[in-house]
Amino acid sequence: MAQLRFKMVEQAIARKAVPVEAPKERPSEYFAKYVFNKAKMVRFLPQKTYQALVEVMEHRSILPPSLATEVALGMKQWAMEMGATHYTHWFQPLTGGTAEKHDAFVEHDSQGGLMEEFSAKLLSQQEGDASSFPNGGTRSTFEARGYSAWDPTSPAFIVDGTLCIPTIFISYTGEALDFKTPLLKSIDAVNKEATKVCQLFDPTVKSITAFLGWEQEYFLIDEGLWAARPDLVLTGRTLMGHESAKNQQLEDHYFGAIPTRVAAFMRELEYECWKLGIPAKTRHNEVAPGQFELAPIYEEANLANDHNLLLMSIMRKISRRHNFRIVLHEKPFKGINGSGKHNNWSLGTDTGVNLFSPAKTDIGNLQFVTFMVNAIMAVKKHNGMLKAIISSATNAHRLGANEAPPAIISVFLGEQLSSLFHKIENSDTEDVIKLDDKSGFKLGLQQIPEIFIDNTDRNRTSPFAFTGNRFEFRAVGSAANCGGAITVLNTAMAQQLKEFYAKVEKLTATGVALHKAVFMVIKELVIESKPIVFDGNGYSEEWKEEAAERGLDCESSVPLIFDRYLYPETFEMFETMGVMNRRELEARAEVNWEMYTKKIQIEARVLGDLIMNHILPVASAYEADLLDKVYKINQLFTNPEEAKYVGERDMLLIMKITSHIRNVRLHVDKMVAARRAANVITSEREKAIAYHDNVAPEIEEVRYYVDKLELIVDNERWTLPKYRELLFLR
Repeated sequence: MAQLRFKMVEQAIARKAVPVEAPKERPSEYFAKYVFNKAKMVRFLPQKTYQALVEVMEHRSILPPSLATEVALGMKQWAMEMGATHYTHWFQPLTGGTAEKHDAFVEHDSQGGLMEEFSAKLLSQQEGDASSFPNGGTRSTFEARGYSAWDPTSPAFIVDGTLCIPTIFISYTGEALDFKTPLLKSIDAVNKEATKVCQLFDPTVKSITAFLGWEQEYFLIDEGLWAARPDLVLTGRTLMGHESAKNQQLEDHYFGAIPTRVAAFMRELEYECWKLGIPAKTRHNEVAPGQFELAPIYEEANLANDHNLLLMSIMRKISRRHNFRIVLHEKPFKGINGSGKHNNWSLGTDTGVNLFSPAKTDIGNLQFVTFMVNAIMAVKKHNGMLKAIISSATNAHRLGANEAPPAIISVFLGEQLSSLFHKIENSDTEDVIKLDDKSGFKLGLQQIPEIFIDNTDRNRTSPFAFTGNRFEFRAVGSAANCGGAITVLNTAMAQQLKEFYAKVEKLTATGVALHKAVFMVIKELVIESKPIVFDGNGYSEEWKEEAAERGLDCESSVPLIFDRYLYPETFEMFETMGVMNRRELEARAEVNWEMYTKKIQIEARVLGDLIMNHILPVASAYEADLLDKVYKINQLFTNPEEAKYVGERDMLLIMKITSHIRNVRLHVDKMVAARRAANVITSEREKAIAYHDNVAPEIEEVRYYVDKLELIVDNERWTLPKYRELLFLR
């Protein structure tokens, strides 16, 4: 087995970049080639149908059933001209990924042959087995029926000859079994409430759009080395492995020159993204060796989320063409940066105003501060639920470690906004709301132009930071579905804006001038939201103590964090905004507990197998070799003092190996016993807690002693690729 490891390393070193032929066209010429967007609709749909469908996409109106047939016919014609032979409803179950079942465009023609068929019914709705997906008890095995239904606001696209139709997924009784349904409802909720508040400042505003810009971090590992690590294959992370002597401490990988093989992969990835309408824009090396990032241009939140899920699927496929494997686990390697997926969230009006961007006018800045303080207040009220939505067995390894934000939700504003909020707190008039334009400074170098400074710095230790014209939710994990985080943000914001509007309306009803009333409520919210605002170092131990004193949610146990789904204020928020009902929230809590248990359970089983099949045989064989050496030394040297001197270092080494092997066996036995005890617990919540409290710590204990053995055992014998081999791409 050790020889296999060396062979894999040699092959990785010898690999060359896969040639990627540059397309002759510009990206703008083939962008969205495989997307049924407006340009395709104009060609393949009757004018009346096209206009009705655009109205649905842009204003979420209802598509008349009579027109669905024409949409299906036009979509089928386009898809078949593009070479598609099948179609599928593409949905987002509670696994966090996507699901699809492919059907061919064929039906009997009643004459013993086949004809191409795709009806309005097939476009609009399909039936799936809802009991086979995570459902939190809303579906029993004998209650299998579930439905996927077309989401016309996200355009269909073609992948590998299959027409993919974005859909929602619900149970037979109507509960959402996916991420898209609540996301769409939250988008509607924040649109409704934000529009009402905007009209206090500009009556011409008719609608509000939620925008999302995600930043996808990921690791690339040579496929041969990945295949030689069963823990990476089965769990997505290394369950053992000592740190490389050199990792990220020199800070030389971040924004460094992209390795040739990786650049070839990135070029092909971007090419495929652009053809599928994903506006990929930025690529670069991330902080950890072997870690990279892709970020797109911002889009409407529902479409952006679909694109991120599609991207993750494309990445997995294309990476294999380049002899890589994509790793999206939040913490695949201990001791270096993990991978996140920063969610940049903002709201914009149909008149072109970014509601989180400072304005040029007094009324514009009053509106800006209104939306800022309401967003901060929404985060304060539901900081526990925001933590719950990004928590998982995998993201728990990342939060608070190596530049990831801590597992305490706070808001970073920056010096200028913090100063402004302080002035508002101590003022009685809206005249205090003044924002400086970007300032600039000269470096004293004639050839370097003036550098303009944003109105806020960046704080990498903040999980929810204002970054100039948006909020960056930095705690979202690399493998997560963005829809969860954006759903909570939209819903919390909608509820808060509804309360804000009611307070302003109440004041104006008593004769208070509108803008005075707005300022009075803003001032009240500035004071009330102060506990959630923190511009300091989120990594410090002092902050943990201070956050608890401020009343913020400081729970760190993931299974207990999931309790926030069942808090009265969570039920109230989602139900009053019409986004999710009590049963749907209870189901999600149940699914999260079950998924947490299963992931830790799989890790424990994989680790146990690796210990028995790899680690102990190798360590014991090396121990036996050393014992044999000491025995032969004692036979060779007749003088006891000489024999003792010559064999002393080997005996110390043998004692260390023996001690580490004993501790590995001890903690493996404890891990297995804890797992067996947890498995008989019937409550999903209590089982998850048992796995967190009793099984997960033993996994870390086993790892500690295995990593010690890795440093001692002969490198020629060690069967598993080491960090120094996995992380540094050749």
